[in-house]
Amino acid sequence: MGHMDHFSAGWVTPVLSYAMACVGSALGLRCTVRALEADGASKRNWLLLASLAIGSGIWTMHFIAMMGFSVDGTPIRFDVPITVLSLLMAVAVVAAGVFTAGYGRSRVMSVGLGGLGAGLGVAAMHYTGMAALNLHGDVAYDPMLVIASVAIAVVAATAALTLTLIVRGPVLATAAALVMGLAVSSMHYTAMYAVRISLAPSSAPLPGATATEFIFPLAVLLGSFLFLAAAYVALSPTGKRHESAAAAQLLREVELTTA
Repeated sequence: MGHMDHFSAGWVTPVLSYAMACVGSALGLRCTVRALEADGASKRNWLLLASLAIGSGIWTMHFIAMMGFSVDGTPIRFDVPITVLSLLMAVAVVAAGVFTAGYGRSRVMSVGLGGLGAGLGVAAMHYTGMAALNLHGDVAYDPMLVIASVAIAVVAATAALTLTLIVRGPVLATAAALVMGLAVSSMHYTAMYAVRISLAPSSAPLPGATATEFIFPLAVLLGSFLFLAAAYVALSPTGKRHESAAAAQLLREVELTTA
C-alpha cells in the first residue's frame, strides 16, 4: 500500500482551502437569503449565483487541498475532463438543493431538502474529483468512512441553512459560513482518510495534467470570481432597501405629475 501524505505542502493548503470554502459558503448562503426577499427573475438569478458560489467554493477547497496530497512511489496527474465535470456536478447538485430551499413553501422542509442537496453536492464533487486522479496503482475506499464523510456534509450543510434561513442575524450568518466551510473541509479529509492505494510501480508516463498546470490556474480563476461576486453582493441593495428606493421613486413621480 502506498504511503499517503495529505499535508505535503505544509499547513498552507488546509488553511487556504478552508478559507475558500468559507468564502464560497458565505456568499452562497447570503445570495440564498437575498433570493427569499426577491421575486421572479431576480429570485432565480440570486439562486443561480448562490449555486455557482457554493459549487465553486467547495470545488476550489477540494483541489487546493489536493495540491498538498502526495503518494510515495508514484506521481499524480489529473484527468482534465473529469476534473471539469466535478465542478459542473458540484454546481448542478448544489443548485438542486438551493432552489429547493429558495422556492419551497415550508421553510422546515425546504431547509431539510436543501441541506440534503447541498451536502450530496459536496460529496458528489469530491468523489468525482477523486475519479480524475491518475497514478501508478489502484484507488479503493473504506466504506464506513465514505458513509461518514457523506453524513458530515449533509448534516453540516443542513445546519448552515438552518442558521441562515430560519434563525436570522449577522453573527449567525457568519457562524453559518464557518460551519459550512468546516463541513466541506471535514468531509474532504474524512473522505481522504478513507482512501486506500495499492501501488503498481511503473515508468510509463501518466495521462493528465499536474496540479500546477491545470488545477492551480483554475482555482485562482474561481477564487477571483468568488471575491468579485462577494463585492457585488455587498454593494447591491437588499430587498428592503430596493423596495424603499422604488417607493421613493414612485412618490417623486407622483409629485411631479401633480405639480
